[in-house]
Amino acid sequence: MTINLTKGQQVSLTKSGGGELDVVRMGLGWKSAPRKGFLARLTAREIDLDASAVLFAGRDPQDVVFFQHLTSDDGSVQHTGDNRVGGAGQGGDDESIVVDLRRVPVHVDQIVFTVNSFTGQTFEEVEAAFCRLVDESNGQELARYTLTGGGRHTAQIMAKVQRSGSGWQMTAIGAPTDGRTFQDLMPAIAQHL
Repeated sequence: MTINLTKGQQVSLTKSGGGELDVVRMGLGWKSAPRKGFLARLTAREIDLDASAVLFAGRDPQDVVFFQHLTSDDGSVQHTGDNRVGGAGQGGDDESIVVDLRRVPVHVDQIVFTVNSFTGQTFEEVEAAFCRLVDESNGQELARYTLTGGGRHTAQIMAKVQRSGSGWQMTAIGAPTDGRTFQDLMPAIAQHL
C-alpha cells in the first residue's frame, strides 16, 4: 500500500509484513507540460531533470551520487543513469537512485534527494513530476511525493532518508529552490539537515 506523502510528513522504512527494509529505490518521473500556441510549440526544448543523492554525516557532506558520479565511493548508493528528456507521464521512473541501506556506512546518518532542471527550465514547464520510494526486493511502492504546483524555481529538495534508532525513516521535504546542479543546492539542503 502506497502512502501519498505531504510536505514534511515522515514515514518509517519498514516492510509491510514487519522488519527493516534492505534496499530501496528513489524514483523520479516527469514530462514536459504541453505548450500553448504555435510559436511556443516550435521553440520548445526537452526538459532534463536530474536526480541526485547527497550523503551526510551530521551536517557534513560525505559523498554524492548524480549523473557524473553514478556510484557512491562505498558502493551503497547507485544512480541508474541519466535521462535527458523525461517520460510520457505514464508513472514510470525516468531516473532512479538505489540505496542499499545495509551497506550505508555507519557514520552516514542521512541521505538527501534532490531534483534540478539541468537545462534551466522552471517547474512551470514540467508536469506529472513525482518522486517515489520503492522496496527493491519486491517492487512495492512504499511512498510517493508529487512535485506539484509548478513554480518559477528550477530545483527541489525532494526528500531525505535518515537513521532513526536501528532503522531508517523518510521525510518528504518538497522545498523549491534554484540551481542547475546539486552543488548549487547545497546552501538550501543545509536548512533541512
